[in-house]
Amino acid sequence: MNMPSSVKLSLLLLPLLAACTEKETLRYGLQDQVVYEDKTQKTKRKSESEYISILYTNLYQQPITPNQLYKTQQVVQSIGDRTLAWEMLLSNYFNKPGIQMPAETFMRAETDSFINMAYRRYYLRRPGEAERAWFRNFIRNRSDATVEMVFTAFAASDEYAFY
Repeated sequence: MNMPSSVKLSLLLLPLLAACTEKETLRYGLQDQVVYEDKTQKTKRKSESEYISILYTNLYQQPITPNQLYKTQQVVQSIGDRTLAWEMLLSNYFNKPGIQMPAETFMRAETDSFINMAYRRYYLRRPGEAERAWFRNFIRNRSDATVEMVFTAFAASDEYAFY
């Protein structure tokens, strides 16, 4: 018995069609969570170029040019005392135009948001409850506290000098 080719083709495709089923999608009801890495145990000191580059980016919200980085490194190396050099660099950066800082009113009105932002910006982590409470009390109890003062404290800290 001679079958037409269309029937032969149908018989060949029939097992394939029977094997095809819709893929079952499993849902577990999980919710997305934001996970933060614990960066409190920093052990690697930033090099001069890393410190300068990261500080500049944190303050101006844009990268430093290679020429600026080279000139700044030369000045820092000529001073000799690393701590004094960083303090002079901070002072210089805070006195240059273009620095990106939140308004004093934001710091006072949205203190917890300001503290969270500063910790993420400088330490790449969220503050602990004790740290948040200390800064909250500092900002609320000191009328002379400024954003520049808080940012300087972060940038001059030991934690900021390490990864």
